[in-house]
Amino acid sequence: MPNRGNSILHIPRESMLLTTKFLRPTSDARAVKRDRLSDLLEPHGPKRLNLVIAPAGFGKTTLVAQWCARVTSPTAWLSLDEHDDEPRRFWQYVIGAFQQAGLNGAAELRKQLAHQSDESFTEAITGLINILAQDGSAWGLVLDDFHFVGNPAIHRQFAYFIDYLPPGILVTLASRTEPPLPLARWRVRRWIEDIHPGLLAFSEGECRQFFRETMGLQISDEDVHTVYHKTEGWVAAMQLSALSSTFSGKEAAKSGSQINLDERYISDYVLSEVLEQQPRDIADFLLETACCPRLCASLCDSIRESSDSQEMLERLLGQNLFLIPLDTRNEWFRYHDLFRDALLLRISHTEPEKATRLWQRTVEWLLAHGHVQEAIAQIVRQTDWPWLARVLAEHGNNLIHGGYHLPVLGWLDALPQSLVNDNPQLQMLRIWGLFFANRVDTLEPLLSALEDLLDRQVADSHPDAEGALGLQSEISLMRSYLARTRSDDKSAADLTRQVLREIDHTRIPLKSVTYYGLGLDYYGKGELTEAEDALQSAVRYGQVEHKPSTVLSSGGLLAWIQYNRGDIDLALETCTDIRQWVDKHYADPSQPRLISCWQNSTLCEIHRERNHSELAAMHLKPLLEHVERGTEPGQHVIIQYVRGHLAFSEGKLQEAIEALEDASQTGRKRREQIVFEPPASTALLARCYLATGHPEKARACLDARADGEFTNPLHLEQSRISEARVLVALNQPERAQEILSALLKPAERNAHNRHLVEILLVYGEALAQQKRNDESQQMLTRALNLAAEAGFMRLFAEESPDLRALLLKLPALNGPGSWNTNLRKMLVDQSQSRQVNSDTRETPTSRSAHKPAQQPTALPEPLSQRELEVLALIHEGHANKEIASKMKVAPATVKAHIRNLYGKLGVGRRTEALARARDLGLFEA
Repeated sequence: MPNRGNSILHIPRESMLLTTKFLRPTSDARAVKRDRLSDLLEPHGPKRLNLVIAPAGFGKTTLVAQWCARVTSPTAWLSLDEHDDEPRRFWQYVIGAFQQAGLNGAAELRKQLAHQSDESFTEAITGLINILAQDGSAWGLVLDDFHFVGNPAIHRQFAYFIDYLPPGILVTLASRTEPPLPLARWRVRRWIEDIHPGLLAFSEGECRQFFRETMGLQISDEDVHTVYHKTEGWVAAMQLSALSSTFSGKEAAKSGSQINLDERYISDYVLSEVLEQQPRDIADFLLETACCPRLCASLCDSIRESSDSQEMLERLLGQNLFLIPLDTRNEWFRYHDLFRDALLLRISHTEPEKATRLWQRTVEWLLAHGHVQEAIAQIVRQTDWPWLARVLAEHGNNLIHGGYHLPVLGWLDALPQSLVNDNPQLQMLRIWGLFFANRVDTLEPLLSALEDLLDRQVADSHPDAEGALGLQSEISLMRSYLARTRSDDKSAADLTRQVLREIDHTRIPLKSVTYYGLGLDYYGKGELTEAEDALQSAVRYGQVEHKPSTVLSSGGLLAWIQYNRGDIDLALETCTDIRQWVDKHYADPSQPRLISCWQNSTLCEIHRERNHSELAAMHLKPLLEHVERGTEPGQHVIIQYVRGHLAFSEGKLQEAIEALEDASQTGRKRREQIVFEPPASTALLARCYLATGHPEKARACLDARADGEFTNPLHLEQSRISEARVLVALNQPERAQEILSALLKPAERNAHNRHLVEILLVYGEALAQQKRNDESQQMLTRALNLAAEAGFMRLFAEESPDLRALLLKLPALNGPGSWNTNLRKMLVDQSQSRQVNSDTRETPTSRSAHKPAQQPTALPEPLSQRELEVLALIHEGHANKEIASKMKVAPATVKAHIRNLYGKLGVGRRTEALARARDLGLFEA
C-alpha cells in the first residue's frame, strides 16, 4: 500500500492533491458482508447514480467499499472532507480521482482546470464528460462523505455532470444527508438506485453476525431472533430499542411487538418506549416540533415560545433520535419521515387543539421568514382555503415572477371559486400565471371581467383605492403585451408608458416587467440603443424586486441584441453576470434550473460563432426539450432558428433546412401570438439552399417574404445580405453590389459589426466575380481585420466555397497570430471535409453539358413510381410534411418510401440521395 502520510500526486505546485483521498478504505474483516446490497449497487439499465443515504454509523462507506472490491470495471474513489466545499477544489479532486485511476486525458484536463477563469467550470465538466465518452469503458466514481458538499454552485454543477453522463458511467454517493439535487426528476427517468436505512435492514443472520462479531456481544440465538423480529432487521429501529432498554436478552425476549416497515409509522410500542424513556422535556420537544417539515432553533423557539431549542436539537442529534441534519453546520434538520408521522399521530390524538395551534405558528413563522412555498404546502395539506387565498394575494406576484407560475395556478384552482371571483388580486394573479404559462389566448375575457369587478368596487367606494390603482397598472401592462401579439406597437408603447407614469404611486413591484416590455417595443421597432437602455433598467429593477425570471429574460434579450450587433465579448459578459445573479438568488438545486430562451439562444450563437460546437449544443439541448413538449410560438421560432443555424454551421444541411422551415412557417402562421419580431429565418434558409446547390430555390424562398416583414434593421440587413449571396451564386455580381453598397454605410454607422463583416465578405466575392481583384482583396482584408478585433470565427466557414478559397489566398490571412492560424486551419478543414460534396455538386449548366453515363436501369432494383415521385419532391426541396401533403398520404408513408429509396440507392441522407440520382440520370429520365 502507498505511504499514506506523504503520498502526493505529481502535478503543478499550485494544485497539489493528496492521493490518500483517492484510496478506497480496506474493509474490516469483522464487518458484515452485505452481498444483497452490493447487488443493488451493480450497474443496470439506464442507472447513473447510486445514492447511499443514512446517518453516521449505518455502514455506508463499508458497504460501498465492499462492492468496489468485487467489481472489475475501473473505479475512481474520492473521500471528501470539509475543505472540498469549493467548486475549483472539488472538481480538481474529482478529475484527480479519475487521473489516479488511469483515465486517459484526465491529467491534461486537470491542467486546463487549474488555469480556467470561468467560475461555472462548464468547460472542464464538459471536458470530463467527453473524455469519459471517448474512453468507452464502464467507469465508476465513488464520492464518499458527500454531505461535506454544501455549496449550491457545486450542486448545480454536479447536477449538470449527472445529466450529461455518457451511457455506462455510474456514480455512487455516500452521504449523511440527502443532497439538494434534482433527484425526483432522475428517479422518474430510472437513473437512481436508492440505498436508505430501510434497505440497510439486517437479515437475521446479519443481525447475529453484527452483534456477535462486529459488536462483540455474546447474546443467544433466541435473543437475536427476538430482536430481529421486533425490529425486522432495521438498524435504526434497533438503535431506538437500545435507547429504551438495557438490552438484556431476557427483556428483549419479552417484547413481542414489532415494527411494520411496510406502513408509514413506527409501532406504538417502540414510540411509547422511546418517549417514556426520555426526560419529559425531550418528549415534549419531540411532540411539539413534529408539525415542522424542517427544524431550526429559531422556528422551534417561535412555536414553543421558548429559547432553548438549539440546545434541545443538539441533545437529540447526540442521541440519534431520528434527527437528520440538512447541512453541515447543524442549523437545519428534519425528522425521519416515519418517526415524524408517528409523533404527529400521537399529538393529534392526545392534544388536538395544541397540535392545531402549533401548526398555525409554524406556518406563520415560515411566511414571516420567506419560506412561502413551504408554508403554502402546509396550508394546502390542512385545506385552510381562506388562509391560502390571503397568502396568495400577498405573495403570489413574487412567486410568479420568481418562476413559480404553474404551482400558483394549481393553488388557485384548488381554491373554492367564490374566493377567487370576489378577489381582484387573485384574478390578476391568475392572469399573470396564464401569461407566463404562454396561454395568452385566454386572457382577454379575464381582463374584461377583472375591469368590471374593479369598476363595481370603485362605485361601492371600496377602501383599497391604492390597490385598485396598482391593479389598473397591471391591467395596462398586460394589455400592452396583448397589443404586441397583435403587432399593435403604438398601443403597446402607449400603455407601457402609462404604467411607467403611474407605477411610482403604487406598491406593486412592476418596474422590471414594464421596462422589459418597453425593451421589446424598442427592439421590435429597431431602436436598438433605446432597447438596450430599457433592458438594462429591467435587469436592475428585477434584481431590486427579486424577480429572477424577469432578470433572465431581460438580460437574455439584452445579450441577444449585443451579440447580433457584433459585441460578442459584451454579450458573453452580460450572460455570465445575469447567470451568476440568478444562481445566487434562485439557488434551489432540487428544482429544475431556471433558464431563458433568449439567454440560452444567445450562448448557443456565441459558442457556435467561436467554433465551440459542443458548448453551443449544450446550451441548445434544454431548449429543444421545450420545443418537444410544446412552447410559446415566439420561443419556438427563436429555438428552431438557433437550432438551424448550428446545424447549418456544422454542415448538417437537411437538419438545418427542416428546423428553419419550421421556424419560418411558425413565424408566419402564428405572428399574431408573438410579442416581438422573429429573426429572419428565411435569410438563413436561403443560405442552406445555396449550400445544397439550389440557388433558384433560395431566391424563391426570399421572394416569398411578405411586404414589410421586417422593421428591425438587424433582420432587414440579414435578409438583404442573403439576397446578395443568391445574386452572386446566380452570377449577377453587379446587382449584388448594389444591395451591399446600400447596406454598408448604415451597418458602419450603427456598429452592426457582425453584419458589417458579412457585407464586406460578400462584397469581396462579388468584386472577384467581376475580376476586380485588388478591390476584392481590400474588402476581404477589411472584413478580416474587423472580425479579428471582434472575435468572429465561424461565419467565415459558412460562406461559399469560392469565397473561402479567396480568403485562403489572402495575404492578410497568412500573417502571424493565433486568430489567423485558427481561421486558416478551420477553412482548410472545412474545404477538405466538404470536398466530396463539392465534387459531386453540379450547376444547372454542367448538368446539361455532361449527361450521366449510367441509366436508371443500372440500379439492382428499380424505383417504384411512388418512390420516383418522392425523389422528385425531395429534389424540389420539400420537407417530409410537404411531401405527404402533396401526395395526400400520411407522413409515416412518406418516411417508408424514403427508407426504401435510400436502401435502393445505397445512401443514408437526402444530399447523398440527390447526388446518386443525378449520377443515374433519374432527373432527366
